[in-house]
Amino acid sequence: MDFLYEGLLAITWQQIVMYCVGGLLIYLAIRKGFEPALLLPMGFGAILVNLPNSGVLNQVMEGGIESGGIIEWLFNVGIEASEAMPILLFIGIGAMIDFGPLLSNPKMFLFGAAAQFGIFVALSFAALCGFDLKDAASIGIIGAADGPTAILVSQVLGSNYVGPIAVVAYSYMALVPIIQPMVIKLITTKKERAIHMEHVPARPISKRTKILFPIIVTFVAGLVAPMSVGLVGALMFGNLLRECKVLDNLSQTAQNEFSNIITLLLGLTISFSMRAEQFVTVQTLIIMAIGLGAFIFDTVGGVLFAKIVNIFSKRKINPMIGAAGISAFPMAARVVQKLAMSEDKTNHLLMEAVGANVSGQIASVVAGGMILGFFI
Repeated sequence: MDFLYEGLLAITWQQIVMYCVGGLLIYLAIRKGFEPALLLPMGFGAILVNLPNSGVLNQVMEGGIESGGIIEWLFNVGIEASEAMPILLFIGIGAMIDFGPLLSNPKMFLFGAAAQFGIFVALSFAALCGFDLKDAASIGIIGAADGPTAILVSQVLGSNYVGPIAVVAYSYMALVPIIQPMVIKLITTKKERAIHMEHVPARPISKRTKILFPIIVTFVAGLVAPMSVGLVGALMFGNLLRECKVLDNLSQTAQNEFSNIITLLLGLTISFSMRAEQFVTVQTLIIMAIGLGAFIFDTVGGVLFAKIVNIFSKRKINPMIGAAGISAFPMAARVVQKLAMSEDKTNHLLMEAVGANVSGQIASVVAGGMILGFFI
């Protein structure tokens, strides 16, 4: 009983805050169904690493020998030393993505690029709030709406806020179905949201084109933003597994078992950066506010770009398509389709929204690579 009493007395108020944060993440995962594969292990990990003298961190073995706990070891090996986990996760994500809708309508690439606007707004605000440039760049990448990219960029740049950045990025990704509809309705009219896009039959995409696409994208990204090759290459390799049609078993494994295992481990591992002394700070609250602003400006940038295109185009584009250009796949595309159907049940925008959404996936990792190339 003395050990229990000593343990209770060792708990700080900051650790109690982290228990509440962990409980909230678990609640959102289970009760609300928001990104449960990631938020659940992150929430439970936040509790684990904030227990007094937690065995998942440094341990003192018999004879006074120090040994790293399992979560610290996973962090050192899987993120700090190699950034392996975020990169490996992109293999599974690439295997899940069908780039057919984008290849059928290549102009959707523009909406993926426009919806990265929040990255640069967030970076600027972070710098104005007093963060140094590398921390500001790491915070800005929250606007990529892509958790693995946010983790990789913040880790490579040596940010002091890897934990808060990861939690904010994934939490707001999970909240896209709540955040985006409010923003879209604020900056569009009912008439704009009800615009029917002229149905153009999708052009058949040959197997050769689908195979060449990930190879060409990797090559171009390597020339434009060499630092993005790790993420882009993993994403495109996963897609090549999907499209080559000779490795279907590996493709299915990458989409399911492999992705699930890496996601689970990544969630537990990133909790190493959620220790109370690092996480419970004023800076974390500022990062949360800037991160929310990044997601809002991503949506605003995409929608406004679509409105500008409409000024010069005879064929009107539903401006909500611009909001689908963020990297949160496939949630953003579903949000746009749901909003379109709520305005007019005959309005089907899913194919165009998916095209913009997958282009945002590519744009986000290229933007991450460009930021790394600029600030390293």
